Amino acid sequence: MIDTHVRRLSAWNMIVAFAAFILACFMGFFQVLERSGLFDFLESPKLYFASVSTHGVLMAYVLTTFFIMGFGYYTAATSLKRPIWKPSIAWTGFFVTLAGTVLAAIPLLTGKASVLYTFYPPIQAHPLFYIGAALLVVGSWVWCAIMVIMAVQWKHDNPGQPLPLAMFATVANALLWLWTSAGVAMEVVFQLIPWALGWSDTVDPGLARTLFAWTLHPIVYFWLIPAYTALYCFVPKAAGGYLFSDEMARLAFLGLLVFSLPIGFHHLYMDPEQAAGWKLMHGVGTFIVAVPTLVTGFTVLASMEIGGRLNGGKGLFGWIGTLPWRNPMVLAAILAFLMLILGGFGGIVNASYALNAMIHNTAWVPGHFHLIFAGTTVIMYFAIAYHLWPKITGKKLYSNTQALIQLWTWFIGMTVLSSPWHILGMLGQPRRISSVTYNSLLTLAWDPYELFMVIGGAILLGSACLFIYILVKTQVNTEQEANVEPEYSQPIHPPEDMPQWVENIKLWNIVIAVYMLASFGIPIAQFFFMETFDSIPWGY
Repeated sequence: MIDTHVRRLSAWNMIVAFAAFILACFMGFFQVLERSGLFDFLESPKLYFASVSTHGVLMAYVLTTFFIMGFGYYTAATSLKRPIWKPSIAWTGFFVTLAGTVLAAIPLLTGKASVLYTFYPPIQAHPLFYIGAALLVVGSWVWCAIMVIMAVQWKHDNPGQPLPLAMFATVANALLWLWTSAGVAMEVVFQLIPWALGWSDTVDPGLARTLFAWTLHPIVYFWLIPAYTALYCFVPKAAGGYLFSDEMARLAFLGLLVFSLPIGFHHLYMDPEQAAGWKLMHGVGTFIVAVPTLVTGFTVLASMEIGGRLNGGKGLFGWIGTLPWRNPMVLAAILAFLMLILGGFGGIVNASYALNAMIHNTAWVPGHFHLIFAGTTVIMYFAIAYHLWPKITGKKLYSNTQALIQLWTWFIGMTVLSSPWHILGMLGQPRRISSVTYNSLLTLAWDPYELFMVIGGAILLGSACLFIYILVKTQVNTEQEANVEPEYSQPIHPPEDMPQWVENIKLWNIVIAVYMLASFGIPIAQFFFMETFDSIPWGY
């Protein structure tokens, strides 16, 4: 049976995560309506940017952080078969994170923090926003510490045994978050909070953008690793087979941990603060970090093929039809891979220096990251919720059929929403604007795609509401879940001779430190040794 603390920690973290999610979905639908230019009565730049900022923060920081913490507590306790270390400390971290969320939400919802989720200066938010953001990060660090401590304790009690794969991935994600969140934490604590409180008159936007670049792209892998954990640890068993290679999975997570960190400068290709050599270094790193994803695609698809063939699949592709498509975990994995392929192609364009110049600050960019985050990542969060919520609550999933409908509609809605953005980006439509009605011949070509964008947003909102409905109905379901025990996929060949360096936390932290120093040392140090230009705030 699952420990009571694990149930409650996992449940409450997920409740906060999905409450933020559904609120953000309503805001997102308002944004596509307003931005389309088809509804003049909705046009309000002030309301639009307040909505976009809140939507981005709720999705990128609140949904992800709380979901990952809830999933992490479940994974740690069930894969290691031991209770959560110091539950009182875990709850303290939860409430600190929640308090930070509430503090940040106040100025966001009142229009005093309309700085988007990147909060680039010299646009200035209310101090409460920055203080709340800092508390959210600090609270999440408590979760990171607990994950690492539990892994170290388990290794001490089980010498020579490899850490369970699900926990290995969770610890890698905790270390990744500790490293990547340090950049935005330094920006907020040492630059933005003193500046917003009036303790300093100016702020260096170049340094701020460089520190945020430390966090900006690695955070994507913080979001993705739980999805990859489910792909490796839940999908093969759900497909009726076995994990093709435990070792390849561990190497993929290590690759994500090391190579996803120093790649943020491909977001600064058009910025003047950093020299071309540093941008090239980060650009190359961006292509390298695609390797763990390719490994994941091969390993998980091979695992699903095993399941399909064990189910009776014949021929080259016959196994695909014998997969249990009515299993939400399997269906979500297939749809996630389809969106990952499309979104990954967009990422290659973003990371390529010359091609990036063509689509920089256009609608192409939100099209790309919605496919990767709201597509691949969030649809796996749905599948994890459908898998875990019955085990956490002890209540049977309300409707498997409705869960399948919800996954399909999310996939369709995301495709219909994001495809027009890619096209509009190539047609020159800018991002970060509240209206696209320029009354010119150019915008006439945009109108059909704006309509499709609205249709896609409506489908997504309906799918999001259905997801919440299924979870609520499951919570009040009187029928009990028959199997609440954790179910992890087993590899074909257990990793019996795992090299010690694979799980050497100290070694990998040293490797990361050296890599980060090489990638960010001089780019950050230059701001303290060269004359740069400060900016006065543009108030809220």
